[in-house]
Amino acid sequence: MSPKAPTPEASVNAMILGVGSFAHSLGTALADGGAVASTYLTRNYGHFSPTLVGKTFSRDAFPSPVPLLRENKVDVVIPQSIDWATQPWAKELVGSGVGIFSPTGAAMRIERERDFARELCAKFKIPFPRSFVASNRIEAERILEQNPRPFVIKNPLCSPTSPIHTVMCETVADTRAWLRNVNYAEGVFLQEYLGRAEAGHIALVSGGEIHSVVTNQEYKYAFNGNLGIVAGAPLGGLVERDENDKYGLARELIHPLKPWLSESGFNGPLQVTAIKRGGKWHVIEYNIRIGVTSGPMILRMLKNPAAVVLATARNEKLKLAFNERLNFGCSLTMAGYGYPFTQVRGPQLPLERDGEFDCDVWWNEVARGADGGLIATGQRIADVIALAPTLKSAIAKAYANIRKIRVVGSYFRTDVGQSLWPPGNI
Repeated sequence: MSPKAPTPEASVNAMILGVGSFAHSLGTALADGGAVASTYLTRNYGHFSPTLVGKTFSRDAFPSPVPLLRENKVDVVIPQSIDWATQPWAKELVGSGVGIFSPTGAAMRIERERDFARELCAKFKIPFPRSFVASNRIEAERILEQNPRPFVIKNPLCSPTSPIHTVMCETVADTRAWLRNVNYAEGVFLQEYLGRAEAGHIALVSGGEIHSVVTNQEYKYAFNGNLGIVAGAPLGGLVERDENDKYGLARELIHPLKPWLSESGFNGPLQVTAIKRGGKWHVIEYNIRIGVTSGPMILRMLKNPAAVVLATARNEKLKLAFNERLNFGCSLTMAGYGYPFTQVRGPQLPLERDGEFDCDVWWNEVARGADGGLIATGQRIADVIALAPTLKSAIAKAYANIRKIRVVGSYFRTDVGQSLWPPGNI
C-alpha cells in the first residue's frame, strides 16, 4: 500500500479531555485528517474506546495533564465538559500557551451561571423566559405562588455533577411537586416552561467574527414520542449544515452578544438552545462546547477539522470549508440496561454485532472482554452517526447500522426525525 499523502493537518497535535464516545469520535475525526490525537481520561468510565485512536492518559496516573502537553508537544486541547476550569491544574493549563478549544475566564460564565446568561439577554434585548433564582424550598415555593406557571427546574450552576439535573415541568402542579424533592445545595434556577418547539445553533467565535456552522436538534427525552424524563445526555440528534443561518437563530440570539463576546475575550464554540413561541425564538441556554451529539458530526462535515479547531483555539481568522454532500447528520444512542435511571445498575453484558458498519459507530461504556469480544459496561453503549446529502438518507443509514448492535436489555429511540424538525416545529 502506498504511503498516505501528507495533509494540511499533519502537524496538528490534539489532546482531548474526556472519555467514551466523545473522545473516540473527535479523536478519530481529527486523526482521519492526519492530526495526532490523544486523550486525557477525565472520568472513571469509558476508557476503552479512546485507546482505539491514540495514546490515553489516566488522571489517576497523571494528576495533571499539563506536563503531558509539554512532553507530547500538544498544540490544542479539546475539553468535553466545562468542569476542566475547576480543576487544580486549570490555571497552569491556561498559562501554558497551548490552545484551548473553549473560552476561558469570565467568558465561561455564559454557560456556567444560568442567571448570568439571563442578565446578558436582558442587556442585549434577547428574548429569554421569565426566570428566578431561589436559595431554598421556601423561596422557590413563594416564587411559584406569586408566579403560578410551569417552570423548568435547573441548577443555578451548570456542571455534570450538579445536585439538580434538568426537570421539565409542564404544569404548575408538576412544578410544585418537584420543588418538594430537589436538592437545594446550590439553590435552584426556575425558568418558565415555553413548550417543546426547541432547536439549537452552533457557531465558532474566532478572530472577532462569528461563524455559523450547523443548526441542530437534540432528542432529550428518554423514550419514543418524547416521553419519559429528560435524560442526562440526548438519545439522538439531527444537524443541518447551516453556515448561512437559515433559521435565524444566530442572527437573533448570538450576534447581538458581539459586544460582550469582544469584551470578555470570548473565542471558541458557542451553542444557543432556544424555544420558538409566538413566532419568536427565546434563549433557553448557551453552551461553550460543540456537544456530545453534534460535535462528531461537525468535525466530519468540515474539510480540515483539526486546522479549524486549532485556529479557533488561537483566536485566528477562520475560513470554513465543508465536505460536499454531507449536508445532514443523524445521531442515535444505544442505551443500556436501566437507562436513564442511573441508580439502576446491570451486569456487564456481551455485545453482539450483526455485519459490518457503513457509518460511524463510537463506543461509550464498552470494554474488551476476556474472550476478546466487546462487552457493555454501563448504561450508554454507543453513538451511531450517519451523514448524507439529505436528512432522510442520514436517518435511514443511522437506523440501518444501529440495528446491527445487540445487547440484552438495551434500546434506542426509533422516532428520531419524526418530530421536532424542522426547527421550531413540534
